[in-house]
Amino acid sequence: MEFAFAFTLALPFGGAPQHAPADSWFGRDKLNHFVVSFVAQGVGHAVLRDRGLEYREAAWTAAAFTAALGLSKEAWDVRRGRAFSFRDLAADAAGAGTAAVVIRQVAP
Repeated sequence: MEFAFAFTLALPFGGAPQHAPADSWFGRDKLNHFVVSFVAQGVGHAVLRDRGLEYREAAWTAAAFTAALGLSKEAWDVRRGRAFSFRDLAADAAGAGTAAVVIRQVAP
């Protein structure tokens, strides 16, 4: 329990410990994926609603765009010699899902 608390506090100030795997579940990279997907979902939804789409259409179209954005980033990583990360995609999904819930609560 104490390790988990210390680990959580250490993330914003220096990232994961040195012995952590290269693709950890927590860290700056996953936070970046979460935030970019959150913003993409929110902005996409807002733009589509402004263009006249119904709530449901805007939500699903924004989700598809956000998913394509995350998959494109992973394809780009593979092309540059890095590993494809399902953990990055999980962070993308968490960001998009959180944005969808927030949008639903703010503007149903």
